[in-house]
Amino acid sequence: MASSGDSLRDGGDPAGTTQTIVIQQGGGSSRWWGWLGWTLFVFCAMYALMQAAALRDYFDTSRGLTEKHHSGAEDATDKIAIINLAGIIAEGDGHTKRQIDRVRDDEDVKAVVLRVDSPGGTVTGSDYLFHHLKKLREEKKVPLVVSMGAIAASGGYYVSMAVGDQENCIYAEPSGATGSIGVIIPYYDLTGLMQRFDIENESIATHPNKQMLSMTKELSPEQRDILQKYVNETFERFKEVVKHGRPYFRENPEKLNEVATGEVFSGMRAKELGLIDETGFLEDAIARAAELAGLGEGDYRTIEFESPFSLGSLFGFAQAQAERRNSWTSLLDLSAPRPYYLATTLPALFDQPKYGGEP
Repeated sequence: MASSGDSLRDGGDPAGTTQTIVIQQGGGSSRWWGWLGWTLFVFCAMYALMQAAALRDYFDTSRGLTEKHHSGAEDATDKIAIINLAGIIAEGDGHTKRQIDRVRDDEDVKAVVLRVDSPGGTVTGSDYLFHHLKKLREEKKVPLVVSMGAIAASGGYYVSMAVGDQENCIYAEPSGATGSIGVIIPYYDLTGLMQRFDIENESIATHPNKQMLSMTKELSPEQRDILQKYVNETFERFKEVVKHGRPYFRENPEKLNEVATGEVFSGMRAKELGLIDETGFLEDAIARAAELAGLGEGDYRTIEFESPFSLGSLFGFAQAQAERRNSWTSLLDLSAPRPYYLATTLPALFDQPKYGGEP
């Protein structure tokens, strides 16, 4: 006779009855609703975070920049600020301008070093940055020293003239390139190619000059004269700005005419020609800025600025500027006839963001 324990181990039922357990699984529709709910939750959370970030940016007085220690005494109150100008200068109202505004509002900044690594850009963008750097130096009453990197040509050189009459304030790296004093309006004539494929420009305009610099129309001698006068006027503005930052050329204008040919020069050659004051590196410019500000070693810290991490850029929502430049509207904008202070003949093909980049 088997015991009750044996009966249970063999699967028996002490009550003498058989029990059936049925496990029912949820249907596919309930799983679908569950995934939908979680997906909506994630998107709502992302949207809420983006709105919070936008609200924070609205009231942010840091100009969207993060201050970063570069060198010098970490615990010093007085600062020397590095303003970086890198890449092609587009509109001017970009990363460099935000740095200028940030420095202007910081009472602890006692001197400024403008670090230039740019081949130039648009005439208006270059003039815009020159104006605001000059205004910063004059109103804040702090010394401004320029440190030229790999290239500080054309518009990059133009902006550097914001130093004014300060002595020994423009430094260039010996192997860097600078100069390229001149103006260019890019123009590409495709009429020969159009004739080969029997294509004609039948645009209707109020005056023939309305289509000046159109790649599908040849320039007439009269139109070329009009554009040359415009370029010459802009060129004279460039030379006046150079005289503002280089007293040597103000006193010897004929020497300026000799170097204002659009040619680029090495840092060493630029010093011989009077385009810069000294050959040296960033640390040399910082030391000169400290000297002009009356700051001893260990009495200051050098800072620079960088754009902080953006939640929008993480999720791909900060691409409006890039998309705009890739649009047909941007293509029309880049093909518009405009003068450049730029050390290249293909500015419209190499446009880049405001520094940004400019950029």
